[in-house]
Amino acid sequence: MSSRRIGIDVGGTKCLGVVLDDAGEVIEEQRRPTPPGTEAFVDTLAELAGALGVIDSLGIGVPGMVTRSGIIKASPNLIDITDFEVGRMLSERLGFEVEVGNDATCAAAAEWKVGVARGFTDVVMVTLGTGIGGGVVAGGHLIRGANGFTGEIGHMVVDPDGPPCPCGRRGCWERYASGSGLARLAREAAIAKRLRRVLQLAGGDPFNVRGENVQAAAREGDAEALGVIDRFGYWVALGLNNLTNLLDPQMFVLGGGLAASADLYIGPIQKWFSELLYAAELRPHPQVVFASLGERAGAVGAALMTELR
Repeated sequence: MSSRRIGIDVGGTKCLGVVLDDAGEVIEEQRRPTPPGTEAFVDTLAELAGALGVIDSLGIGVPGMVTRSGIIKASPNLIDITDFEVGRMLSERLGFEVEVGNDATCAAAAEWKVGVARGFTDVVMVTLGTGIGGGVVAGGHLIRGANGFTGEIGHMVVDPDGPPCPCGRRGCWERYASGSGLARLAREAAIAKRLRRVLQLAGGDPFNVRGENVQAAAREGDAEALGVIDRFGYWVALGLNNLTNLLDPQMFVLGGGLAASADLYIGPIQKWFSELLYAAELRPHPQVVFASLGERAGAVGAALMTELR
């Protein structure tokens, strides 16, 4: 009989569960709203896993800092969940061991094993959403770190005098290179009396400017919107260069919400990456590509995590 590997990706608003066949293909999926509170959280995950049928293995991907033993130490998007032993509680509820990991680490596992990075040994996943998450594959191994916290790359400081970050510091990479970072760059330009078309799309209020307005104007060919996307590409590339100097990967896989408009971003990111790269003319350049698995990546990777312990 074929195995039924189940993975659940937990987001701030929804939990997506999938079933993988032996080839790593999704054969079933279901969704549930993400509830507040620890008890309801465990109930929802257990119910969703059960609804997906007979289970051979179960992995859970959650945002934030997750220990190797399945304790959510801190998560920016889960209400009232801190220092919570979700792995142990689910294992006791279901009667078998459950693997829990960071959602971006799970996405990295998915793209490495069954996605665009299949066949590579050194890969960095960068999820560009409201913030920035990451996952690292080095030497053919998924890296989780001494405590399980590898991949909090959005909190690399790129400007100590930059804007405040929810983490409590200033100038973190995700303040510039995430979806919210794109919106901040656009609002600043709109307040400075630029981005006229973007401002129209936002209803005339610069404080209502969103990344979606920039994308819409850019698709119309608006030069000012394209200029903001170019500047955004610089900030993404700056962080990728820092990671290149540290990890020397073969490939960067860019995922998250911004991947839906990859065609707008890939050119500026690749251009700035090459311009900023240390000793660019003397070394192989890592590939910079967008992810192939879409919103399922975290759940698919979670289903694979039990094989990657």
